[in-house]
Amino acid sequence: MVVDSLREALWRAAANRRARLPRTSSLPPAEVDDAVQAVLRRAFEHLWDHGWLPYDVYEVVRRNEDERALSFLVDSLALEASRYSALHPRWREQLDEIEAVVWWDVDRPHLDQWASRHIELRDDAVAVAVAVLAVLVTLPGLPVIVPKPGTPLSAIDHHHVDPKILNRVRGLLAKAESTAFPDEAEALSAKAQELVTRHALERMPLEAPTTTSRRLWLDKRYFDGKAQVVHVVAEANRCRAVVYDLGFVALVGEELDLEIVELLSASLLVQATRAMVAAGDKARKGDEARSAAFRKSFLLAYAHRIGERLRAANEGPSDDDRLLPVLAERKKAVEEYFGAMFTRTVAKTTPVRSAAGWDAGRSAADRATLSIT
Repeated sequence: MVVDSLREALWRAAANRRARLPRTSSLPPAEVDDAVQAVLRRAFEHLWDHGWLPYDVYEVVRRNEDERALSFLVDSLALEASRYSALHPRWREQLDEIEAVVWWDVDRPHLDQWASRHIELRDDAVAVAVAVLAVLVTLPGLPVIVPKPGTPLSAIDHHHVDPKILNRVRGLLAKAESTAFPDEAEALSAKAQELVTRHALERMPLEAPTTTSRRLWLDKRYFDGKAQVVHVVAEANRCRAVVYDLGFVALVGEELDLEIVELLSASLLVQATRAMVAAGDKARKGDEARSAAFRKSFLLAYAHRIGERLRAANEGPSDDDRLLPVLAERKKAVEEYFGAMFTRTVAKTTPVRSAAGWDAGRSAADRATLSIT
């Protein structure tokens, strides 16, 4: 009965942050831990049923709560994952990325061990758990893009992109970002997009369609401009993109194309940020180049010009016109997948309020390296 009543108290506190939390110092540690884990498990199960993945939950809590809450969430995700005998590979990748591991003695209550590790009282730890829960219970449903935990592995597509390809991509990506020679960068850019397209075309006749979806989380600062960069990269690589105000871009496409979109977007955003900050560094305090309007316009112009460059790279002659029907079939598969996943989308426009920012953004995009392979 104590555990049940504590569960309900925790739910009420999460739903109404003004509600008073129950004092737990006099309660048995195991009962308090059971109640906290039970309410979190209930919230997680709802999220997994409605399309959320571990990294999505991590990003939302990171943006809305402090480091203590994020630490508690990571532990809770590690414990949640340990309940399942089968996890989709993307689940495991995301858990590894956020370093979600069971570090505590599972034979003792996690809550008290977490509190001790962070030099907190148990009641403080309960308050942190409620803060995490308060974020989770407000989240909207998302399209299901990965089978939820517990789904038999035999029912899961195990397609993976050749790691040799991705290692080469990542290695050359680092070189592309560091080059100081614009002419060399431009030559690499044209060759890069040609190689990307050729590799994708060569794979098409040999492999069954692997259309899927991924979510690319972006920093909130100047989010619209950054999302537009991702959009034009996706469009140039046979993918579709939808922007969520939560802070991410949902991508739909073939597996390798999505990998390319993520890597090239990351490279271009690094280059854009570097150029945008450099423009401000040369200006005096109060100058337009340091204003929010300048930076927003810079990123929008940068995205627009990058889109032009990528389309030009893709308009070159194909090495084998026999592959064009296959390419058209893949595009159709992406459109059908996208249409089934997103039944309602709304177009959004973002005003450009700085002509100087627009000009600077286009110039930076002309210098940007598109090399990812």
